Amino acid sequence: MVEDPLATADCLQITREVGFDHLLMGEKPYTTSCPLPFQADSVKTARDVTRSTLRGWGLHDLSDDAALVVSELVTNAVRYAMYARGRRGIELLLMRVAPHVLLAVADPSDEVPRPKNPDFISENGRGLYIVETYSQRWGWDPLASGGKAVWALFHADAP
Repeated sequence: MVEDPLATADCLQITREVGFDHLLMGEKPYTTSCPLPFQADSVKTARDVTRSTLRGWGLHDLSDDAALVVSELVTNAVRYAMYARGRRGIELLLMRVAPHVLLAVADPSDEVPRPKNPDFISENGRGLYIVETYSQRWGWDPLASGGKAVWALFHADAP
């Protein structure tokens, strides 16, 4: 995990007290979740859901950066969690707790996400670098049911 955001982010404190497992179930105000299959099309679906959700919340300025970060998180889940997929699929979660927006991608793999030193010539390996660059904070939390949720936090100015 990168750094503990509890000191400054009520949004993440809420997710840790309630648990990502609980947030992934059921409807809550200013929360969107979307199940995704283990296939390349899921990246586009996640981007589209992210953009439309943030625009619906009046956060147009955040939608492109958030869609880029979601692309990286879902790509990693499709690529690296595919072998653990017997337990469940991928789940996208977007949650607004003003003044923050939390994006999380849950997958069935227990493997800890590890940033690599970005090699700007290689086609792979820059995903978590991009997540770190565009988000305010990022990290991961284990799920009680197995697997993990990799999250990114954004500061969202109220419309």
